[in-house]
Amino acid sequence: MPKSITLVPTIPKPIRKKRVAAYARVSTEKDAMLHSLSSQVSYYNELMQSNPEWEYAAVYADESKTGTKDSRAEFQRLIADCRTGKIDMVITKSISRFARNTVTLLQTVRDFKSWGVDIYFEEQNLHTMSADGELMLTILASYAQEESRSASENQKWRIRHNFEEGLPWNGALLGYRLKDGRFDIIPEEAELVRRIFSEYLAGDGYYVIARRLNDEGIPSRFGGKWDQRVISKILANYTYTGNLLLQKTFRENHITKKKLMNNGELPKYHVEEAHEAIIDMDTFRAVQEEKARRSAKFTKKRKKPHLFTSLLVCDVCGKNYRRKVAKSSTMWVCRTYDSAGKAFCDSKQIPEDILLEVTADVLGQPDFTEETLRSQITSILVCKGNELIFRFHDGREVTRQWRDRSRSRSWTDEMKEAARQRELERRKHLA
Repeated sequence: MPKSITLVPTIPKPIRKKRVAAYARVSTEKDAMLHSLSSQVSYYNELMQSNPEWEYAAVYADESKTGTKDSRAEFQRLIADCRTGKIDMVITKSISRFARNTVTLLQTVRDFKSWGVDIYFEEQNLHTMSADGELMLTILASYAQEESRSASENQKWRIRHNFEEGLPWNGALLGYRLKDGRFDIIPEEAELVRRIFSEYLAGDGYYVIARRLNDEGIPSRFGGKWDQRVISKILANYTYTGNLLLQKTFRENHITKKKLMNNGELPKYHVEEAHEAIIDMDTFRAVQEEKARRSAKFTKKRKKPHLFTSLLVCDVCGKNYRRKVAKSSTMWVCRTYDSAGKAFCDSKQIPEDILLEVTADVLGQPDFTEETLRSQITSILVCKGNELIFRFHDGREVTRQWRDRSRSRSWTDEMKEAARQRELERRKHLA
């Protein structure tokens, strides 16, 4: 009798979808460009989620950064996620979105290939994992870099020619608009400029002026909120006197695009009575003298940066945290919250002793040094709910919760003594 054969059905293994991410970048802070960035993010979200063979990973987007790799936070996060195997393919608009420098671009592409990550450049219709991908990439990247250099030189020539003619190049100035190469006054904005100068001479500081304008609902030049930096720049702007001082800064080169102060490397151009003044020269000089006086009064010896400086990032608004020293304690607080208040960022401050304790636990070293910290940690994200996310150079993330100090722990000996004295005075008064 023949043996019976039992057939066991084989269940096919599910085919894993390709994990796809996208990278977008705009290289200017103009509103139109930021709108373009938002459109790119929306486009990539829809593109990746509409393909049934793809699994949506993420969209990484950088604002107002140059094409150099190290200066882009989101690009660095993309690299970390690719290194740790979270992504199979990256889509981006063009070669110039990754880098204008051929050497940097090729090194990045080779790193991605070693991790098994393909990069697809839409504009060039090029996959880096294809057989001729790197050859074509080398040719196209060299062309993009030369095109960038040529465009940069043409732009520099145009700007310097305008300088020689005594023409301003920056029209983004409160109180004026550029028209036919000259500044025309905008009356209502000019009054606001005069008010800022007047209030500063009356004794108010940058923070007080900015807070008052925000409280009154007065928008800044491009409709945003006021802060100390904007007020300071307005008070230092020589253009409000009706004169121009041109080419005070310049760009290092077309690759880094780093802005440098012109300390004699290039000629400067001074144009007198170039347009109608908003601030008379006596008032302008008085403000500069007052700025110098206040600066000298409050200037302290420059201290060495603290080991957490530039590492703490607010998850609410994206700004860095700063160290704030008070009589009773030392705290780390979001710069937006500290300068503009809870209405603009409802983040939470963290006591320094707790921050040190949590970090020591994460690093596994009770007496860690700044060198140890920065050699391992790229950033520390401060989130709501007393949560800290430590991001490592190797792409790892470690999350920790911290507890608020009890009220009794937060009281110093001086505070306790003052409370006792108040209680004694209260009892004497009742007696």
